[in-house]
Amino acid sequence: MAEQNLYPPSREFASRAHIQSLDEHRRLCDKARQQPEEFWQELAERELHWFERWTKVFEWNPPFAQWFTGGKLNASYNCLDRHLSGPRKDKPAIVWEGEPGEERIISYAELHRMVCRFANVLKGRGLKAGDRAVIYMPMVPEAAAAMLACARLGVTHSVVFGGFSAEALKARIEDMGAKTVITADGGWRRGKIVELKAAVDEALTELEVRDVIVLRRTGHPVPMQAGRDYWWHELEQSVDDGCPAEPLDSEHPLFVLYTSGTTGKPKGIVHATAGYLLQTTLTMKWVFDLRDEDVFWCTADIGWVTGHSYVVYGPLSAGATVVMYEGAPDFPQFDRWWSIVERRRVSIFYTSPTAIRALLKQGDRWPEAHDLSSLRLLGSVGEPINPAAWEWYYRVIGKGRCPIVDTWWQTETGAILISAMPGAVPLKPGSATLPLPGVEAEVVDLNGNPVPRGEKGFLVIRRPWPSMLRTILNDPRRYEEQYWSRVRDSYFTGDAARQDEDGYFWILGRVDDVINVSGHRLSTMEVESALVRHPAVAEAAVVGKPDEITGQAVCAFVTLKAGRADHDGLAAELRQWVAHEIGSFAKPAEIRFTEALPKTRSGKIMRRLLREIVTSHAVTGDVTTLEDLSVVNRLAAQHDEE
Repeated sequence: MAEQNLYPPSREFASRAHIQSLDEHRRLCDKARQQPEEFWQELAERELHWFERWTKVFEWNPPFAQWFTGGKLNASYNCLDRHLSGPRKDKPAIVWEGEPGEERIISYAELHRMVCRFANVLKGRGLKAGDRAVIYMPMVPEAAAAMLACARLGVTHSVVFGGFSAEALKARIEDMGAKTVITADGGWRRGKIVELKAAVDEALTELEVRDVIVLRRTGHPVPMQAGRDYWWHELEQSVDDGCPAEPLDSEHPLFVLYTSGTTGKPKGIVHATAGYLLQTTLTMKWVFDLRDEDVFWCTADIGWVTGHSYVVYGPLSAGATVVMYEGAPDFPQFDRWWSIVERRRVSIFYTSPTAIRALLKQGDRWPEAHDLSSLRLLGSVGEPINPAAWEWYYRVIGKGRCPIVDTWWQTETGAILISAMPGAVPLKPGSATLPLPGVEAEVVDLNGNPVPRGEKGFLVIRRPWPSMLRTILNDPRRYEEQYWSRVRDSYFTGDAARQDEDGYFWILGRVDDVINVSGHRLSTMEVESALVRHPAVAEAAVVGKPDEITGQAVCAFVTLKAGRADHDGLAAELRQWVAHEIGSFAKPAEIRFTEALPKTRSGKIMRRLLREIVTSHAVTGDVTTLEDLSVVNRLAAQHDEE
């Protein structure tokens, strides 16, 4: 193995790790490859509680998979009940801090009681296994309790990020066919109330649901519609603390999570119970080397898959103490996170490269003002981390003693698939390192042939894995076409990658029309559709441009209908329009007005050329299919002038 840029695990770390050597890592990978059924069967027996054992480990009818066929279990039971018969009963499950400064420490026994009570609330409102609910809440313990209460009954939940607009929320409620929406009067962000209930009311002006259950979080007055809206605390007054977990089929849909795709309509990614829970539990040990005494903090919101897998299901199934924080990392000042790490004695810290770059930019004095000696492992998620940010994270936050697990995975994969096992695999800044056992990843061309080491290609997964998505809700054909038709017999990730001479994977970004903003995938089509709904816009094309903080930023090229000449005022108006239609995180960082967009002779907008203009400031690719080359020349000249 090449020595350049390698950071091997320390002897002390490796001696206590779950996986202690590269040889042990290789043996696990070999067994998973050669005896996959035996490999996954042993892990399922060891890691999860089952009400009934499965009859078959997996069935693969491409592109549809089933894992642990015939088995029965419950995710909520695995996250709570099985911990109550031992010392974890009184162990903190959630350590929560609200942005205004409130604090709560909730034991496993207390969280179990919260979940059972709310499950009885849902049951009292007529919800049962097979029904669907939407959760639109701030980062408070009740949000995790709502997820686990749904899981306890077999109600498939879809958590919608609180930063999404009413329009985006409406689309998800409608596609889910949800009977119930669970929300709050609001949440806190940078000292201001995020008005969640108001967004729910707006989303439901043209939709009907049976119930809206509202948590009182801020005390901000909100209208309550009689016969539809109910206060959480009032419904809980008439329920008891006991609610048995429903034995559910291993393939019962645990949740649906919407993610942007290459068309305007978000995809409802369906995850099943057993395979998802197994792999999220396993990766807590393999990737984060979780020990019983650890305090684990993943900074993601539960509205994203990272929050599902590594704030709620994975850590609680593994018996961890989980830190939850509601609010911004830089409020009231830039050391808020480091203050929490110090006070809560966080030992494992998992965040995004966007956050790392933003905090790096503020200088070393903020983290150096705090005692971060409790940290023993750092993680990165959401997008590739550039080596400079990696080095700062390693040196300033980890003090040169904490391994960094740079994890690659997706909403669709459910759990981490490529990452170092920190006690076994030497690290390289910027590389996700190696696939985990049972994950057959390759870099290929579009014919499915492996490309030579060092060359760029498409990242694919060659065989099914337990936590893989099962389908796209209401659209199995789209599932097949989008993920399984590009490269034969392989899952197409949509990411470009290369492997170096040591076999390490380097993720190079998206190859489709999806922008990765702060680790959140955003469809260019979705933003374009929002822009052209504005009465002043005739046409729009959206591309991603490099941004030192967010990784990528939204850049929109817009042509106007006749009659609007106030470009500065309209640009601000359009940014706010997109924020209203989708959410503030989708707001374009830049809007460029143009008389025309570059198109092929068949009328297709050549976004590739726009991407070249905003990234390399020049057009070097093939332009032979362009209808009018002067359009590109004018756009490039306009960019140079700016």
